[in-house]
Amino acid sequence: MTDTLPPQVAAPAAGDTAGSPKKLARSLGVVGGTLLTLSCVTPASSLFVIVPELFNSLGTFTLMSILIGTVICVAVAFCYSELGTLVPSAGGEYAMVGTLAGKFTGWLVFIQSLIVVMIVPSLIAMGTADYLEPIIHLDPKWAGAAVMLAATVAGLLDLRANAWITGIFLVLEVVACAVVAFLGFGHSQRGVSSMLHGSVTDAAGATGGVGFSVILAAMGTALFVTQGFSTAIYLSEELEDPRKNVARTVLWTLGLSAAVILIPVAAITVGAPDLKALSEGDISSLVIGWSNSGVGTFISLCIALAIVNAGIVMVIQNSRVLFASGRDKAWPEPVNRAFGTLNKFSAPWISTLAVGIPGAALCFVGQGLLTNITGVAVAALYLLVAVGALFSRRGHHKGAAAWRQPLWPALPILVIVALAYVLTQLDHTALWWTLGITAAASLYWALYLRPRPETRWVITLPEDERA
Repeated sequence: MTDTLPPQVAAPAAGDTAGSPKKLARSLGVVGGTLLTLSCVTPASSLFVIVPELFNSLGTFTLMSILIGTVICVAVAFCYSELGTLVPSAGGEYAMVGTLAGKFTGWLVFIQSLIVVMIVPSLIAMGTADYLEPIIHLDPKWAGAAVMLAATVAGLLDLRANAWITGIFLVLEVVACAVVAFLGFGHSQRGVSSMLHGSVTDAAGATGGVGFSVILAAMGTALFVTQGFSTAIYLSEELEDPRKNVARTVLWTLGLSAAVILIPVAAITVGAPDLKALSEGDISSLVIGWSNSGVGTFISLCIALAIVNAGIVMVIQNSRVLFASGRDKAWPEPVNRAFGTLNKFSAPWISTLAVGIPGAALCFVGQGLLTNITGVAVAALYLLVAVGALFSRRGHHKGAAAWRQPLWPALPILVIVALAYVLTQLDHTALWWTLGITAAASLYWALYLRPRPETRWVITLPEDERA
């Protein structure tokens, strides 16, 4: 590992001190960026790891909940696209919102995004063992930790090489989802209208309806299903021509990922042999029942590869957040220098280790609590991004060259209102955990960052975007 500046990375801007964080290289086009971003949504691991939780609680209403979440995400994606073209930085949400709505708001956004980026890879990785079960029995926690460490090693490599690796894995993901959709529709047991009437079977075998309050309580998870489209924002500093390509990558990713997830969910809903099997959410068993054990094993292996793929992309994405926070002086100076250190592949290697190693440790924490905390943080993050979007047409930003969302400011306001209400309906324990983390971070802001406005939390743009 080295701090030496590679040829494709621009030299530090004038006035930068020796040892300051270096700038990431613009090496990704729309195709590479979309492959990485779509891989971070990781449709297969969302479908096979996260969606079963929705089947457990919502039964036949799972598709409807994801549709509602997708509609909210479309409005959020419009906010991301506009802000991402105004402020194309590896800092992602915090750089966008902090630049437009003030440093403290940006800090609150950073804390929510940090919660998400530290927890989500572990949640996905822990699903590996379930889908390797046809071949080998593994402890989910140890398997998840191994996936996180392997993803960390891959994250230290060249970004373009990772785009090809994740692209190959993504093809296998889509094939697995397509097979599930084909088998589910081919063994249809109930009509499409069943998805408009929520029914679920509990552990005791009793069947009941799904109330509106249950749907709202699961909305954090539903938003989480397609959450990865925001990766385009984290990669915006490495996208060629970000003024055009950020919005294209965000919107293409959301549309493609929604289709890859929603179609199999509909197929599973109509194809499950009975409501009990649907509510159990064991998709591997459903596939074997529709076909044979060989097909089930193939699907399980594809899913396991999808999870590894998700881990690689998430580590890549999340290390860029820490890289940018070091460049923007969020920490004491030794930490800032460490997070900004690049290796010969232009990868922020210490930031990558800082994401991957704790991610491996989090695999040994309760999955239910981590999932609920992530749902709260995602909803809060989207709400704050929508707040930032209300400031996107003030001052010199009003006439800046950028992709502009339709129906502004109505869409951001609707997102704020909807997510504020959703937050009140989420798991209270997770709400208190997230609030406690946010309160501690606010205290850090008040005591350390705010008194040092010239030298700490100085949100910057890449040199080629400052003009």
